[in-house]
Amino acid sequence: MKYAVDSQQMKRIDNYTIDVLGIPALELMERAAEALVAKMLEKLTKEDRILAVCGPGNNGGDGVAAGRILYLQGYQVAILFIGDEEKCSLQMKAQLMKARSLGIPILGFSRENSNKLHEYNIIIDAIFGVGLSKPVTGLYEEVITWINGSGGMVYSVDIPSGISSEDGSVKNAAVRARETITFGHAKIGLLLYPGAEYAGSITVADIGFPEEATRQVNPDTFYYEAADLKRLPPRRNYSHKGSYGKVLIIAGSKGMGGAAVLSAKAAYRSGCGLVKVLSVKANRLIIQQAVPEALFAAYDEGTEEMEWEQKILTDLAWASAIVIGPGIGLSDLSERLLDLVMANANVPLILDADALTLLARKLNSRKTIEAAKTAKAEENAEAAEIAEASEDARSPLYGMRKRLEDLKALLPARAILTPHLMELSRLLDLELGDISGHLIDTAHQCTYNNELIFVLKDARTIVAGEHKYYINVSGNHGMATGGSGDTLTGICAAFLAQGMKPYDGACLAVYVHGLAGDAAAKEHGSYSMMAGDLIESIGKVLILLDE
Repeated sequence: MKYAVDSQQMKRIDNYTIDVLGIPALELMERAAEALVAKMLEKLTKEDRILAVCGPGNNGGDGVAAGRILYLQGYQVAILFIGDEEKCSLQMKAQLMKARSLGIPILGFSRENSNKLHEYNIIIDAIFGVGLSKPVTGLYEEVITWINGSGGMVYSVDIPSGISSEDGSVKNAAVRARETITFGHAKIGLLLYPGAEYAGSITVADIGFPEEATRQVNPDTFYYEAADLKRLPPRRNYSHKGSYGKVLIIAGSKGMGGAAVLSAKAAYRSGCGLVKVLSVKANRLIIQQAVPEALFAAYDEGTEEMEWEQKILTDLAWASAIVIGPGIGLSDLSERLLDLVMANANVPLILDADALTLLARKLNSRKTIEAAKTAKAEENAEAAEIAEASEDARSPLYGMRKRLEDLKALLPARAILTPHLMELSRLLDLELGDISGHLIDTAHQCTYNNELIFVLKDARTIVAGEHKYYINVSGNHGMATGGSGDTLTGICAAFLAQGMKPYDGACLAVYVHGLAGDAAAKEHGSYSMMAGDLIESIGKVLILLDE
């Protein structure tokens, strides 16, 4: 597990390292420059001409120091300084003094000399660091536009200039880097899009921030790497199919049996001992032919209410983990089934696809009823004055938190919801645009006074729960295909059935799902991938645990 931090957290780590632990700022700057140079030397040749484009802050100081180190190693280097030298940080002033003393050219930017600057084919982007909070305009915007049009190989220092370290958004203009070398910890804005796209290949360099400094900050955002596969519960030689859990997958309306098939296959490929599919009887043949290993039960057989409910309750009691939603449709029968599951699930529960749409419908019905009650109450003047005074009760944030409270009231604690962004907008009653550009903020709100776990599916999926935020860095665009989400629910259910805690299981399932996508892309190409390819690739990922 690796931490990701925002600008304030990184500043606190920096300050603790300097002010409390006594490591000088200039020493950290030199280490950062050395790490940048080490990465650049992997590809540099003596014919390359290097331009360090530097702003007045400490990020600029990193760039000047790196330029100086390369100059002393015999490379052709110049520094393009942007800003007011009187407003430079102390460390940046010190670095400029060293560069001048060595005779390194220090240039300014103008439209007149921009053509001459094209002589430099390697560019160090050190204009802004992680603290940028306002839009990039004026001369800075001009320089960034020039960098992006230069055709040079761009190395960004810590984060591409113009990208927000908080959420990866573009502050009006941003450098498009081929490589980004960041220090201490990955920045949240490097992991989320569009920041991840602007960053290119990312290297997290250790420049000596002590672990004690990170502990003082206690970051709440993280991502996984290959070593985290060992979080899966170990398998034992002395065991049987019951040792690895029982997954109940409630999926598939008439004509939608494929979703159930994908989830069931993914659960088995992810180590589950037994899988039972609960679907409509019309799907019996297709499911039993496609997944002969799975047990099958029909939820629309029998006409008497008591008989129908008792069969469902028996299946719920059998399971170690439950999935409901893929392809179940939006019928009254599906809604009755969801109600029964939500009221009686005593094991980890995953809600996906149509179950989420049904949930949104329930919340909307509740909202309509409450609005009618409020309107009636406001018929008298006193209630109207109270409502007018409560402006916060009309705000989107208040509405979202109220919605989450209503959602929590319907579901068992630590239930897992796996919405894509459109499903999330319906659940939270927000516009899609209010979510898509603010996914990390939305994730934070989803954990506010809440006991649910949200798998917010996007190009960079975020798992929010227990006031922690997992950002997934595995996977690729080839996974944007029908059935991919059904596969994820199967993986997640298998991990929970084997004993993982809901939040941990959800995070690892998303990671393994992405790794399977990466393996499938290598074999089939990202253009040609199908959900079935993901399932077959799960084994290629988990086989690493046998080595």
